[in-house]
Amino acid sequence: MQAVKIGLWLNRNAAEYHWKHGQNIFQLYIEEILSHAGIPYRLFDQAEQLHAYRPDIIVNVLAGERDEDLDRLLQWAQDGAVVIAYGGLNRLASRMGCVEVGCREAVYAEIEGMESFLQEKLLRALCSQPWLPSNRHEKSGSLLAEAQGKLRLGKAGSELGAASLTFRIGSGKLIRWNVDIPSTVVFLQQGRGPVYQDGIPAEDGTGGIDEGILKADDGMEVDWKEDRILSDSNIPYFSIPYGDLWREVIVHELMKEAEGLGLALPFLDYWPRGIEQVALISHDSDFNSEEAARTTLELLKECGVRSTWCMIEPGYSRKMYDMITDAGHELAFHFNALEAESGIWSQDEFSRQLQHLRQASGADIVSNKNHYTRFEGWGELFRWCEAEGIQADQTRGPSKKGNVGFPFGTAHPYYPIARAGERNRLYDVLQVGFLTQDLEHPMLPDMSVIEPFLQAVKGVRGVAHFLFHQQHIHHIDGVREAFRAVVGQAKSLGYTFWTCAEITSWEQARRNARLSVDANGALEAGQLPDGAVIRYFQHPHAGLENDSKRDRYGLPCPEWSGMIKGAAERTR
Repeated sequence: MQAVKIGLWLNRNAAEYHWKHGQNIFQLYIEEILSHAGIPYRLFDQAEQLHAYRPDIIVNVLAGERDEDLDRLLQWAQDGAVVIAYGGLNRLASRMGCVEVGCREAVYAEIEGMESFLQEKLLRALCSQPWLPSNRHEKSGSLLAEAQGKLRLGKAGSELGAASLTFRIGSGKLIRWNVDIPSTVVFLQQGRGPVYQDGIPAEDGTGGIDEGILKADDGMEVDWKEDRILSDSNIPYFSIPYGDLWREVIVHELMKEAEGLGLALPFLDYWPRGIEQVALISHDSDFNSEEAARTTLELLKECGVRSTWCMIEPGYSRKMYDMITDAGHELAFHFNALEAESGIWSQDEFSRQLQHLRQASGADIVSNKNHYTRFEGWGELFRWCEAEGIQADQTRGPSKKGNVGFPFGTAHPYYPIARAGERNRLYDVLQVGFLTQDLEHPMLPDMSVIEPFLQAVKGVRGVAHFLFHQQHIHHIDGVREAFRAVVGQAKSLGYTFWTCAEITSWEQARRNARLSVDANGALEAGQLPDGAVIRYFQHPHAGLENDSKRDRYGLPCPEWSGMIKGAAERTR
């Protein structure tokens, strides 16, 4: 079984020019998307190296604007490669018989042929650059593109062109998406820019994020009207993990294109063997009541789950910390930068509070969640985490009753990207966002959101992260019942409960695995973590029995059955 060779093309000269002028290359986020999906690829910034490898599929990150740069892409297609571009290539439009249409608004994409996992959802796109066939294409002799899907201004709005266009060139093809998918995923997860002012509140009064406190959700890029639906008890929530579905669109297409070339696309599955999706329970210790801590420990024991305890200064006694860790729970940091509580948004204060917790608890603190989801800027928090050995952050979640669910478009752990000043590197801090806080609290949603949240996260095989404060568990009967309901329903749907530290450790092990395809199409693997499963897309006509646990990205994906060079090498 021969594996497909995927190459990412980054014109180094063009990239340096962009960074020199402070321009982001968020298209580089395709690396994080493929890495999290466990797909082997190689990034090339020298054309000679790409030519030597001869990828079967070439994903354009940044080609450059010169004629010779664009000619190079077309030649690769002419020679038989599938070249995929997510937006960009604007100077190529007229040569392909098209004209670019200006669009600065968010649009919704209708994707054809992927209904099996998109469930006919319209996907919100935040960075679209539509090409339309020009009425001059016949005169120019250009081939008319094959259009796929539609873009709309609003879910019920006017049509703005196709979602993607395919041009047959020689023995290969150019697929040009009218959506910059990597940048769209970045904007959904991290916002369009730094947080420096309040966000826009919901007109119905359910999402008052303009209260004068800078928070993660001040930068959210979903729409209050278009992207929320009501639960059975009329609780509004953001129902669709748009970013995760866009990731799946990318992988689904790569699999189908590989199949069209007669090749297989291997990938390292999201979770270890026997685990389909993960649930995470975290707590914020806000009032530091040890009586509330004991009530929480009893409830966790009753439900048979372990959780992550985010501790705010001054915290608990050493005896209580020992009780928490002896029961198998994780101690984490709860950074307080809330001005109303004399908090300060600074690296020195972050470091001081963290060192206090480490000394007081004696624990190895590896994850953090900011008090009140306090957040500002773009990458400051992540740089502080890197400097202090914090490996995961949980801050990106809703702060209001009306924006629970998927305000950041994802249920998956991911590594955030830096801006141009840091050359769009990935921060070495895993982000694990949450869905909601303290269900059945009088100021927060009720239990009607549990089932839709769990089903949506299960649909993308992500992390269903619920936050419950110890104080509310102790004082409010309804919150305790909601906790029991979350655990019971999650277990009935096949969720496995992990702490944030366990999620982080597994994701780090996956990323450290070596999965690559050599120049001859042979799959190479090394440092695979225990339980890791390598899969690939196998067309249904191959006689594969229907088994939903093998379905990935809307396609049947059994375990890799071909030769793997170096597969015996594993880590623990």
